[in-house]
Amino acid sequence: MWGKNIARNASELGVLAAVCDNDSKNAQLFSSQFSCPALTFEEILADNTISGVVIVTNANSHESLACTALSAGKHVYIEKPLALSMSSANLIKNAALSAKRQVMVGHLIHYHPAYVTLQKQLFSGAIGRLQHIQANRLAMGRIRKSESAIYDLCPHDISIILGLVKGMPLTINCNAASHVTQNGGDIISTYFQFSDNVTAMMNTSWYSPIKEHRLVVIGESGSIVFDDTQPKENKITLYRDSLFNEGDAIKIERETPQFLHVPDGEPLRNEISEFISVCRTGKPAITDINEALRVQEILSEMSHQTQENKI
Repeated sequence: MWGKNIARNASELGVLAAVCDNDSKNAQLFSSQFSCPALTFEEILADNTISGVVIVTNANSHESLACTALSAGKHVYIEKPLALSMSSANLIKNAALSAKRQVMVGHLIHYHPAYVTLQKQLFSGAIGRLQHIQANRLAMGRIRKSESAIYDLCPHDISIILGLVKGMPLTINCNAASHVTQNGGDIISTYFQFSDNVTAMMNTSWYSPIKEHRLVVIGESGSIVFDDTQPKENKITLYRDSLFNEGDAIKIERETPQFLHVPDGEPLRNEISEFISVCRTGKPAITDINEALRVQEILSEMSHQTQENKI
């Protein structure tokens, strides 16, 4: 499903050399749709004109495919999650170091113009010192049997939280409820404590009747909200809220919220353009292997805790 979207963008950007799928019908369909040959994985690796491979497969196959492609001298893009364990993630990193090739991971939101706008506002001091981040990612499906909601949904929000805090959490507390699958959680609640008293929380579910993709970033002098379910002109909202001590109470003064301008650009198109640059220059992407390993470390800790605290 997602591979088709990546193939479309690579084709429209003029860099799609071939497609590969274990299902021959899918391979031929994509070949016809995007006017490129359908090759076997071995044929792709043997083709010296192909400098990069995009892996959009079940997460349990990432280690084998990525290490093989890296050993063949290809730069590699891996759709999130990088892997299902730290050991697999480190094997991919070591293969990249040995081959002197780059690994880029599909943490898509980093390439979303709305998130880039939010980052710039935060780093410019628009809401003062960062205090708290709330990330909600809820929907009904797509429910996977091969991995939990932790690995399927949480990488995005972990990645963007780290991109705002610029540091690893000091403590992590994660709890999960499993009602549909037994892979580690369908509904997940996670709390992070960072240095400088910065906190973050994630509510994650692929078993929710409503869809919510919302990021709330709270600072000393205001807040920024990124709601990805809203139209482009309403995706980023700046709130100016002032709090004052007034006797035994806290007085709140609110101003009219302001919608911020978001530049044009399709996130996936921007992401594939970044991988094209990686292949041409050999320079790491924003979401390179080191960024992916930081996300993987947190995922592993969350997975460990949910196995112990699973409801």
